[in-house]
This record gives sequence, structure tokens and C-alpha cells, in this order.
Amino acid sequence: MTALRWEAPQKAWSEATKESWSDGPEYITQCPIQPGGKFRQKLIFSCEEGTLWWHAHSDWARATVHGPIFIYPKKGESYPFPKPHAEVPIILGEWWKSQVKDVYEEFLRTGGTPNTSDAITINGQPGDLFPCSKSETFKSNVHHGKTYFLRIVNAAMNVIFFFSVSKHNLTVVGADAGYTKPLIRDYIVISPGQTVDVLLHANQKPNHYYMAARAYSSASGLPFNNATTTARIHYKRVHAPTKSPPLPYFPDYNDTKAVLDYYVSLKGLTETYSHEVPKHITTHILTTLSINTLPCRKDQTCAGPNGTRLAATMNNISFNAPSIDILEAYYYHINGVFDRGFPRFPPLKFDYTAEYLPLDLQIPKKGTKVAVIKYGSTVEMVFQGTNLVTGLDHPMHLHGFSIFAVGYGLGNFDKEKDPISYNLYDPPLINTILVPKNGWAAIRFHALNPDRHLSWGMETVLIVANGKGDAVILPPPPDMPPC
Repeated sequence: MTALRWEAPQKAWSEATKESWSDGPEYITQCPIQPGGKFRQKLIFSCEEGTLWWHAHSDWARATVHGPIFIYPKKGESYPFPKPHAEVPIILGEWWKSQVKDVYEEFLRTGGTPNTSDAITINGQPGDLFPCSKSETFKSNVHHGKTYFLRIVNAAMNVIFFFSVSKHNLTVVGADAGYTKPLIRDYIVISPGQTVDVLLHANQKPNHYYMAARAYSSASGLPFNNATTTARIHYKRVHAPTKSPPLPYFPDYNDTKAVLDYYVSLKGLTETYSHEVPKHITTHILTTLSINTLPCRKDQTCAGPNGTRLAATMNNISFNAPSIDILEAYYYHINGVFDRGFPRFPPLKFDYTAEYLPLDLQIPKKGTKVAVIKYGSTVEMVFQGTNLVTGLDHPMHLHGFSIFAVGYGLGNFDKEKDPISYNLYDPPLINTILVPKNGWAAIRFHALNPDRHLSWGMETVLIVANGKGDAVILPPPPDMPPC
């Protein structure tokens, strides 16, 4: 089984998730580890090299319970670039003055958007521009002429970031534990859940320089944290900076074209692919991604637009999280937990990105529909953003697979014209793709993994059926946390 997960960059959430939470914990893949309990997870890396991350998967616990994973080349092998002098983990995150649990419970109760975070952080610190952490701002010491490997993780709940280092270019060499062709930029873009591997060449005049991150936010009218978080690059043997470091260059906070240009420019390193880009597709799926609203019941607080409750959908279905995890239900053949038949194409056809859309399109259906995919299938999924309620960017994450990001575009996807522009030669092999505001993104992958988990706010489940031999789903581990 595999999973798609919407990482909710702009704070709109599935009403189905809210209601399942109000009746008890949300169990889609595994029940939470209980206080005082423990659970051992076994990770088997196949072709991944670079940086991944681990995080809690219960409610909003991942806001603070997370960490990076460094995957090195096999013994006797080397990086596809000169070995860096040192590596530096860079974890981008969010911080609230309130308890994260309280923030989560509040927006579930009201049906609106979660409170904006009070600070953006680099390695846990907001930086020099915030008096609370000025003395503890993260600092990285470098030697002139050396190259440093920045392993960057976006652990934020709701924010897509621009990231840059003043006066320095950044060379992107990997994303989501897959190597890319070197891409030299003065800034990068990183979505929630993504990792990016970057080389920083310490080739500027020895001094102190700012490393910084700032939000990209495309949705009209939605509040966001527009603060800049900073860390410092200190060249060795510089006792004091000549002046206060300048902030690096960033595009405008809502520059969708700058974001799209960055992602389109990423190219995969073909000689490191574990398998070829699928050319002949056996399974096609086109799904809309929408922000929706649900009518307010008399017993509810409704802080969404016009007194509604916010929802989110794929193909107009707001996923209803069951009380039994789907992986367990699938393995043990438990009936009544989920339904097959997730639509392969949008059930409602309209001008998805039009400026004005009928209000009745905002009300979704609810369901626990999954798509069953034959083992060994070659799959193409096209994610089509819509302008319902508000258009925004959607980071889509696929659990259990690496995916080829073969195409992007603005406006409505044209199945006759747009595939002509696909990059089927050297697309990046990643696990999270950003669907641009009022645009589309296309992925391809081989359905060769019957054993993985799934959960998301704007979600569905893809069940990859068992194959032959050992290509079957593994049984639950003996120490699986009880519900």
C-alpha cells in the first residue's frame, strides 16, 4: 500500500479529518505509540542516497518530533560530486507561543484555519531578528575555499520556504534522497516534507553572512508568517564582522513563476536512477485538488468563509478517516473500513482555474475511497489545482515510492497538448511534488511496492496489490502499537 499526503501549506484541512478526530484519534496507518510505550521501525533503503527525515505521524506532533536521516554512498563508492569538507544539517521549522496541541485542537474546533506560527526557525532558533534568540542564533563556521554540504529539511507544518545565503550561490545536487544534476541558484524553494541537498562554496570575502528563509504564500487573503528567520555563516579567522550582515535576495513572497521556474529547472542525474522513467503507461489518474467548504450545523462553531467549515478534497471527495487503520484492514481483509473506486478522473468537470466559480461546487462529498493498482503497473498521476474557495499551491507526498516529476504547468491540464512537454529524459526522482497555484503537476512511477502506509488531510489511498514471490505486503510487526 502506498499513500499520498497533502502537506497543507496554506492552512486548509479536510473536514473529514476534523470529524474523525473529534470522535477519537485518527488511525489511517498505525495507532499512536502510547505514553511510556515503544515501537521499533525497520527502514530498508534501496536506491536512496542523500537526505531524508523522520517525523511523528500523529496529529501535529511532527511539528516538534522530527529529525534528519543522512544516507551515505555504499562502501567503496563516492558522491557524484567532489567530497565536501563538512556537512551541516539545516532544519527549517515553525514555532508557536502556544502548545502545538492547543493550536491543532483550536482549528479543529472552529472549522477555520490554524493560527499563524509566531516564528520561523533554523535549527530551532528564529535568529538575530528576534530578540528572544539573538544570543543563540545558529552559526556555522567555514574556511575560505572549502565546500560545505547543507542537508536541508523543511519540517514546517504549513510553510513553503525560499532559502538563501547572502552573497553566495547555492548548488543543488539532490532532493528527497535522489541526486540531481548540479543546479546553481541564488535561492532554492523547499516545500513541507521536502529535503534538498545543497553545496555551499565558501568563496566570498571572509566575513559574516546571513543564511535565511522566508515564506512563499500564493493564496489571496490567507494570513501567513512573513517573518525572516536567520542563521550566520562565519568565516574562520574573522574576529568581528565589518558591518551588520546584509539579508540575502528573495523573490516576492507570492512569486509563483519564480517557484515554478525553480522546480522546472531541477533535473535528475540519470546514471543514478534505480529504474527508467516509465514511457508506456498502464494506469492513468487525473485528480483535482480543491479547498472546499461544508455547511455549518447548529451544534458547530464555523470560522470558515461565510460561516462554513473548511474542507479539502481530491476529485471532490473529502477523505473520511476510519477508526481502523487501512493497512491493517487490507492485510486482514476486514470489510467495511474502506471502499474501492476512487475516481480515476474528476467527477465534476468545470473550468478549474477560472476566477469566479459557482458556490455549489464548493460542497464536497465524503468517503473513504481507495484506488487499487495492479502490482507492476506503470502509473501516471496528474494533479490539477482548482480555484475553489481560493487557489493555492499544494505539496503532494507519496509514501513508499520515489516518483518522477515529469511535468508542470499553469492553468488547466490539456491531455492532448501538455504531455508533449513532459520531461521523460531526466526528471528529478523525488517523493514530494509541488502543484502550483491554479496549475498542474504530473508524476510517473512504477507500482512495485505493496507494503507501505498512507495518510493525509487532502487524501486518498493507493493500494498496490500483491505481486508474485516475495512482492507481497509484510505482516504487522509483533510490537505494533495497540489502538
